[in-house]
Parts: sequence; C-alpha cells; structure tokens
Amino acid sequence: MDEALYAKGLDRRKATLGAEYVDRALTSAPDFSKEFQSFITEYCWGAGWGDDTLPPKTRSMLNIVMIAALNRMHEWELHFRGALTNGVSIEELKAMITHITIYCGVPVGVECHRIANRVLDEQGLQA
Repeated sequence: MDEALYAKGLDRRKATLGAEYVDRALTSAPDFSKEFQSFITEYCWGAGWGDDTLPPKTRSMLNIVMIAALNRMHEWELHFRGALTNGVSIEELKAMITHITIYCGVPVGVECHRIANRVLDEQGLQA
C-alpha cells in the first residue's frame, strides 16, 4: 500500500462523506472486507479523488450521474449527501436529476427525487 496515497484518500473520503461515516466503515468492516476498505480509500479516494485536476464539486456531479445510470441507489444517496457537502447547489442537483431522468429513465429519476427529498428534509434544506 502507498501510505501517502492512502492518507490523501482518507482525507478526501472524510471531507466528502463525513468523518463519522468513514470511521464507521473502516472500523466496522469485517475481516473479509478490511483490505477492500483500504483499497478503495487508497485507489478511489487517493488516486481518483486525490487528483486535483477536477475539483471535488465536479467529481460529485459526475458521480451523481454515473451512479444513477448504474442504478446503485444506496451509493447514490451517499454521494448526493457528499455533493451537498462539496458545494453542489440544490438547483444544480435538480437539473442533474432531470438530465438523469431523460437519459436513464423515469423510474431512476423518480427514485432520485424520492431520496433527494428525504435527504433535503433531514438536513432542513427544504420546507
């Protein structure tokens, strides 16, 4: 493992997903998944998110669309929360969900809105 890349990835992962979530994922991983958690922290978050060519806001916007296209809604919720943390505006998120609906289908768009409304309500970001 590249310790510097892991450390950078850990910082980026916590900055986007929240320290509490990341610490819980790392400490509660069963033995079977511990290496996997280290791998995604180093590779995905260190090498991918750690590349400063794209800012975190742009990466969040890309992730929201790609994860919806893959219909991985548990991960979509996680990255929707991260997108808010990384400065993606509610108006931008609405436009992205419209784009997702057009290119990925109405059922995915409906699910995105269901999740988004719940998260926004939880965070007190809508009336």
